[in-house]
Amino acid sequence: MAEVTLIKAINDALATEMARDPSVFVLGEDVGCCGGVFRATEGLSRRFGPERVIDTPLNEVGIVGMAIGMAMSGLRPVAEIEFSDFIYPAFDQIVSEMAKMRYRSAGQFTAAVVLRAPSGGGIRGGHYHSQSPEAYYIHTAGLVVVMPSTPADAKGLLSSAIRGEDPVIFLEPKLLYRTVKGEVPEGEYLVPLGKGRIVRPGSDVTLIAWGGMVPVAEKTGAVAAKEGVDVEIIDPRTLWPLDIAMIEASVNRTGRAVVLHEAPRTCGFGAEISALIQERCFLHLKAPVARVTGFDTPFPYALEKSYLPDPERTLRAIHASMDF
Repeated sequence: MAEVTLIKAINDALATEMARDPSVFVLGEDVGCCGGVFRATEGLSRRFGPERVIDTPLNEVGIVGMAIGMAMSGLRPVAEIEFSDFIYPAFDQIVSEMAKMRYRSAGQFTAAVVLRAPSGGGIRGGHYHSQSPEAYYIHTAGLVVVMPSTPADAKGLLSSAIRGEDPVIFLEPKLLYRTVKGEVPEGEYLVPLGKGRIVRPGSDVTLIAWGGMVPVAEKTGAVAAKEGVDVEIIDPRTLWPLDIAMIEASVNRTGRAVVLHEAPRTCGFGAEISALIQERCFLHLKAPVARVTGFDTPFPYALEKSYLPDPERTLRAIHASMDF
C-alpha cells in the first residue's frame, strides 16, 4: 500500500493496465510528452512509446470518433478530454455511436471506450472549465457513468472500466486531484462497477454525495455528530448503473434522505435519486427528500465558493429534515 493523490492513482491505473494488456491505448490532446493538462498521463509516453500514447489534434469529435473505431477493431482505447466542458463537439459521437453501437449492430460490435474527463469546480475556471455534466450521460442509454472520490476508488474503478465491455464516461473531480490522499494497493487492483460505498455509517439521515462533494458530506457528518445527529454517507461511485439497493436499504433504516451534488439543481442527477427514493421508500420516509446542489446559473468565475455546496448549506438541509 502506498499513500498517493487521486491524480497519481489514475496515472497508476493507466500504467498498470497498459503493462498488463498491449491492446490498451491512451489518446488525447497533450497526453504524450506533456502528460496531459493535469499530468494524469505523465511518464506513459516514455514508458510505452508514442504509438500507444497518442497526441491528437485539438479535435474532440476526432478523438472520440477515433476511439470508437479503435474499440470496434478490438483495441482498448482510453481517451482523455482535457475538460468535461470541452466534450460537447463530440456529443453526437458519444450519444449516437458510442452508446448505441451494441444495439445498432445487433450485438456484433461494442464500443468499449473509456472516456476520461476532469469534471466539476475547484480551479475557478468558470463556465468553460467547471461544469458537472453527469446527468447528460446518465440520461443516455448504453453508457456507464463513473465518478470516484478517493485515490483507491479512482484506480480500482478505472481499471475495471478499461477491462469492461461497455462504453464508460469516467468523470474525475479535479477539485480532489491533489487535495486528497489515500492508501492505494500497488499492482493490479479492481473496484467493481455498479457498487456504492458507505463512507460513514449512521442511523438518523442518509446523505448521498459523489465526486468532489464527498469530502463536503464528511465534514457535514462530523459537525452533525457533535450536535447528536448520526449521518450515514453513501458514495455511489458508479452513478449509472446506480447501486439503488444500497441507498434503499439505508433510507428505509434512517427514514430521511439528503442528496448533495455540485451540478445545477433542475434535472440534476439528484432529482432522479429523489424520485427513486420516493418510489421505493415512501412508506419509510419521515420527511421529504432534500437536495443541496449548485444553482441554476452558469458556473461563475469569481463566486465559485458561493456556488458550490458547502457543509453549512448541507447541515441546514439535514436540520430541516430532522425537524420535519
